[in-house]
Amino acid sequence: MDPCIPLPIPNEQLEDLVEKAKDYALMHGICMRQKDKFDRDALHFAPFVLFPTPFPRDEYNKAVELQPILNELMHKVAHDYDFLKESLKHAIKVDDFTGRLWYIYETIMSEGGPTQELDVGLFRSDYFYCCGSKGIKQVEFNTIASSFGCVTSKLVQAHKYVVAEAGRGDLLKDIPDNGALEGLSGGLIEAWKIYDKPQSAIMFLVEDVTYNICDQKFHEFEIRKQCPEVYVIRKTLTELGNRAEMKEDKCLWIDGHEVAVVYMRCGYHPDQYPTEKEWEARLMMERSLAIKSPSISYHLAGTKKVQQELAKPGQVERFLGDKAQIESVRDIFTGLYSLDHDEVGNKSYEAAIRSPEKFVLKPQREGGGNNVYGADIKPFLEKIKDSEERNAYILMDRIQPPITTNYMVRPGQAKAQLVDVISELGIFGYVIGDKNSIHTNKYVGQMLRTKLSHVDEGGVAAGLGALDSVYLVDAGRCCLT
Repeated sequence: MDPCIPLPIPNEQLEDLVEKAKDYALMHGICMRQKDKFDRDALHFAPFVLFPTPFPRDEYNKAVELQPILNELMHKVAHDYDFLKESLKHAIKVDDFTGRLWYIYETIMSEGGPTQELDVGLFRSDYFYCCGSKGIKQVEFNTIASSFGCVTSKLVQAHKYVVAEAGRGDLLKDIPDNGALEGLSGGLIEAWKIYDKPQSAIMFLVEDVTYNICDQKFHEFEIRKQCPEVYVIRKTLTELGNRAEMKEDKCLWIDGHEVAVVYMRCGYHPDQYPTEKEWEARLMMERSLAIKSPSISYHLAGTKKVQQELAKPGQVERFLGDKAQIESVRDIFTGLYSLDHDEVGNKSYEAAIRSPEKFVLKPQREGGGNNVYGADIKPFLEKIKDSEERNAYILMDRIQPPITTNYMVRPGQAKAQLVDVISELGIFGYVIGDKNSIHTNKYVGQMLRTKLSHVDEGGVAAGLGALDSVYLVDAGRCCLT
């Protein structure tokens, strides 16, 4: 697939554009803290590609139009106890982390259901454009700590600046604006207003050490910009365990602040619960009147096992009634297969052993770096063939996206590297509602993450991926042979 600007470009022009792009990123907070040289007071620009990456216009528009439908679908899934139980019945027995989350959910349900019936979901649906099917295919649906909404919103403007500086202002009309930062912040404010206690706070639940700090802090700043009377606090799960309390009226308090909304930017990985104290804090939070983003039911609805169950015939119809909507959702599903110890799971197992290059093996984890790919699948599966651990994994068809070229710009590297890359589209939306109704349901923005074409995992912080923006093109330009 041809890049938006013919590459390579002359070295003198490249050096000029890279310097301008770096400066723009640094001056506008498109930044992260470095993991290998952590300094609380120092930021480096986040890795990015120099030019926006082509993406088929019609498929991008399809993803945008689909987001409210997917928001509704996942909201309804999260409020269907029987479906969650059936989907996760094997995984919760062999995956300790999913089992602990399920225990919290079951505890809440056994107590008559959540005290706070309202949920706010800040969701992101991720896609590759698939050359085989000539359409977008969903990689996953994120219901917790969906990141990069802020910095990619700002990167769009950086890319428009760079493209214009390259003398290609004619391309700007095809680089869509990105309102993810404003939209996601607006969702948290709307939930805070529904809670309706002016002195209460929005609490960001954060890691002990935050590397992706700008993506979080700009949400705080945007909240204050849109609604100056709201107060934002940042706390860790450990701090919550040590100092928070739920009073008799079920209100959640910490350090003198009543918490109206909990926005979780951590809590999705076992390492973030080092002791029982953190688990107790999560349970207390779920029992409280605070509006959670996500609630424990939203969290469970985002697991890979639920995604796989939804792909089965007749399951989407359980939650959506409109035939056109059902077909549009089914159209984005790629092959998703159970590995349970039954006839269906054994067939999937044998298919993966025969042709591992056709699949990706996924556990019930968020946060990246957990999947198994290609040649590694066969020995991994053979190791757990007769183990119940197999039930904790799903198998997904490997999607073949188009390859293009771009300059990858990373902090600490003297020169931008011209590399072959593939890109993953993320669409942001938010939903607010309870088990009986949906109050608000919106698409709010997008992001693009681009990685080296020959690697499996594309972590931005790990050095294999970079932040990106969308440049819209006709589909005929993609997947050229």
